[in-house]
Amino acid sequence: MSPTSSPSGPAAPAPGSSLSAARRRRELAEAVGGDTVDVLVVGLGATGAGVALDAAARGLSVVAVDAHDLAFGTSRWSSKLIHGGLRYLASGQLDVAHESAVERGVLMERTAPHLVRAQPFVLPLTPLVSRGQASLAWAGFRAGDTLRLAARTSRATLPAPRRLSAVEARHLAPSVRPAGLRGGLLSWDGKVTDDARLVTALARTAAAHGAKILTRVRVLGTGGTVARVRDELTGEEGEIRARAVVNASGVWAGELVEGIRIRPSRGTHLVLRADLFGPLPAGLHIPIPGETNRFVLVLPQDDGRVYVGLTDEPVDGDLPDVPEVPESDVGFLLDVVGSALDAPVRRDDVVGAFAGLRPLLDTVPARSGETARTSDISRRHAVLTSDDGVTTVVGGKLTTYRRMAQDAVDAAVEARGLRAGPSTTASLPLVGAAAPHRLGSLAAPGHLIRRHGTEAPAVHALAARDPRLGEPVVPGHPVTRAALLWAVLHEGALDEADLLDRRTRIGLVPQDRAAAVAAAREALDTAAEHCVRHGDTPQSEVTPQ
Repeated sequence: MSPTSSPSGPAAPAPGSSLSAARRRRELAEAVGGDTVDVLVVGLGATGAGVALDAAARGLSVVAVDAHDLAFGTSRWSSKLIHGGLRYLASGQLDVAHESAVERGVLMERTAPHLVRAQPFVLPLTPLVSRGQASLAWAGFRAGDTLRLAARTSRATLPAPRRLSAVEARHLAPSVRPAGLRGGLLSWDGKVTDDARLVTALARTAAAHGAKILTRVRVLGTGGTVARVRDELTGEEGEIRARAVVNASGVWAGELVEGIRIRPSRGTHLVLRADLFGPLPAGLHIPIPGETNRFVLVLPQDDGRVYVGLTDEPVDGDLPDVPEVPESDVGFLLDVVGSALDAPVRRDDVVGAFAGLRPLLDTVPARSGETARTSDISRRHAVLTSDDGVTTVVGGKLTTYRRMAQDAVDAAVEARGLRAGPSTTASLPLVGAAAPHRLGSLAAPGHLIRRHGTEAPAVHALAARDPRLGEPVVPGHPVTRAALLWAVLHEGALDEADLLDRRTRIGLVPQDRAAAVAAAREALDTAAEHCVRHGDTPQSEVTPQ
C-alpha cells in the first residue's frame, strides 16, 4: 500500500514514516539474508526505538526488531509521567536527577511537545500529613524547580510550585476530603499523553530516516555480528547480519546476553472511571504512610479515565510477557488513596489494572538476611559490551530513553569502528511534533491533536470523507474508527491487540476492549481491501486475537 494514501483519498503522514504490514513484509525480506547493516537493534520499547532513531539519524543503516510489537513490554506500562528527577535528587542521585530534568525539557520543548505537556499536582495537606512532612515536601518541590532552571526549561513550560489555601486545594482537587484540610502544595511535572504512542512516534521517525522497523521478529540467538531470527507470523527463520548489535530488550536483556544482572521491579496502576472523582483539574500526590519520599499518584487522563499508582515491589522468578496485577497491590493502592478522598473508592470501582516491570540494575547488595528494596536501586542506566561485541543498554527509565539510546549508539560505534557523527536527537522533532502555537491552530479536534500532533488533520479527514469513521469506537471514549484505520495504514498495527492495547489504550478496560474488537477487525479488513485495490497483497498471516 502507498505510504501516503488512505482508502478515501490522499493523506499526509511524514514522508517515509508510514509503517504497514506491506512495508514490514518487504523490508523483512530485504533484511534476512541481505546485505550487512550497520546496526541491528533488538527490542522496540522506548529505548530500542530511540536507538534505532539515533543510529539512523547519524546516517547508519539500521534494522530494529521486536518479537511482539512496538511498546509491547515495559514502555506501555509506565505512569505516563515524564519526571524531572525530584525523587532522585532526594536520594542523593544528583546526576540522575539532572539528566532527568534535561531530558524532560528536550521532550516538552523540542522533540515531542504534541505528546508531552505540563501536568499540575496537588499534595493535599490532610491531618495524615504532618507539618514536618509538608515542609520536607515543599523543600523538595522548590529543589525540583531549581532542577528545571538548571536544565534550562522555560518557566512558561513548567510553572513554579506554590502553596495553596484549603479553598484553592479543594478547587483543584474537589474529591479530597475537606475535614481537617489545611491547604495543599501545587507542583508541576511532565506528562506524556500515551507512552506507547511516544514509542510509535519514535519508531516512525526512525523509519523516516531509513530504519527498517520489524515487529513480530524474534531473535533466537546472536553471535555478535549474526543474529538468527524467526518471523513470528510465518515461522520462517533466517539470519540478519550487522556490524553492531544493540540489545535493548529491557527486563529480558539477560536472555540474549549472558552476565546481565537485572532486578525487575513491579509498578502497578489501577484504572478508574473519571466520574468517580468528579472534576479533577490536577493530579494528586498522596503520601504513603511511613514513607518520606514516596507517593501514590492519582493521574487524570484525557479519555475519561483516572490512573492510580504506583507500587514498587521486587519480582522474582520467570518474567511474563504481560505482568499480572496481584490483589495485594490493588488493596494497597485503594487503602492509600482512600486516606485522602472524601468519597470511598471500592474494589468494584476498579475497571482495569496494569503492571509494568522496570529493568533496574541490581547494584544494591542486601545486608545479611535481608532483601534490598527495589525502590532503593538506582535508576541510572548502563551500557555494557559483551565479549562477542554485543552492546547492551539496561536500567534507566522512560524519561531518559533518548540519552540511553545516544550512549548505546556511541558505545556501538566505538566498539565496532563505525563511521558516524554525533547524536542529533536532542533537537530532532518526532513525527507529529510542532510548537504549541502551531498545534493550537490545526483544524482538528483537540483529542486528535494530543495524540497525533500535526497529523491530526489527516486523521480527521478520514472521518470527513466517511462520517462513520468519525464515530467513537466505544461510547464515551475519544478514540474513533478513523484513528484505528490510521493505525493500520500508517502506524504498523497488524492485529486487534496492536490496535486496542498499544496504538490506543482502549484495552486497559476489559469491558471496553470487548466492545471494540469488532471495530478493530473492521479497520484491519478495510485496510487489507485497500491494499488489494492498490496492488499490495494483504498480510494474510495476521490473525485475530
